[in-house]
Amino acid sequence: MGNEELRKIAYVLVEQLQKNVTVDWHLKESARAKLRVLVRRILKKYGYPPDLAPVAINTVLSQAETLLRWT
Repeated sequence: MGNEELRKIAYVLVEQLQKNVTVDWHLKESARAKLRVLVRRILKKYGYPPDLAPVAINTVLSQAETLLRWT
């Protein structure tokens, strides 16, 4: 994937995660599952390789936890 495509995916991911996080989402497994599904759907929509998706989903959630904890 090119840099522009990855930039677009990153922008959409951040935007959607900020809209969908709840209080203490990183502590509740049901909230984390909802966000995993959201990330998976966004990656699929933009043609992210399916074999790399599980690693990307875990990376996105760990980065989101760090980012959103400080905002």
